[in-house]
Amino acid sequence: MDAEGLRALQAPLKQRYREEPGTALIPARAEARIEPEALVCAVQGWAGETLAGLHPAAGGDGSKACSADMLLEALAACAGVTLAAVATAMGVPLRGGRVVAEGNWDARGTLGIDREAPVGLGAVTLTFELDTDAEPETVEKLVGLAERFCVIYQSLRNPPALTVAHRVVGRSGA
Repeated sequence: MDAEGLRALQAPLKQRYREEPGTALIPARAEARIEPEALVCAVQGWAGETLAGLHPAAGGDGSKACSADMLLEALAACAGVTLAAVATAMGVPLRGGRVVAEGNWDARGTLGIDREAPVGLGAVTLTFELDTDAEPETVEKLVGLAERFCVIYQSLRNPPALTVAHRVVGRSGA
């Protein structure tokens, strides 16, 4: 796709969002089915079902997806798509590339071994490896705009308010 095609594709969306800002609030949702016997959650996604389980550092066998990796995969995917769209809009020739998202988490925190050990990913690094002949200043601007407009990057950088709710949906013998 070229810049003109992208603008034509997005123009009616942008116009609608300007005229009716409420239509720009897009719901996002994920659901996981708990399978307690196997210590997995089945997540239905765009490409089918993914089974997420314990990481080997927490007792898993490595055959199931790691949720921390899935978070980093979402970041890399969003950043890559955003960068490609921005490159297209800017007319920056991009032959391809890779986006690498990396971070560490401390198994001591997750396993409850050390109350001082954090639970969750620590510092995350996002690296763009781009196949382009663009000038360095143009590449810097491209990466900066991808960072600015990437939904997952901005969600991690400026975390949303999180709430937790629960309900019991069935009781055996009741």
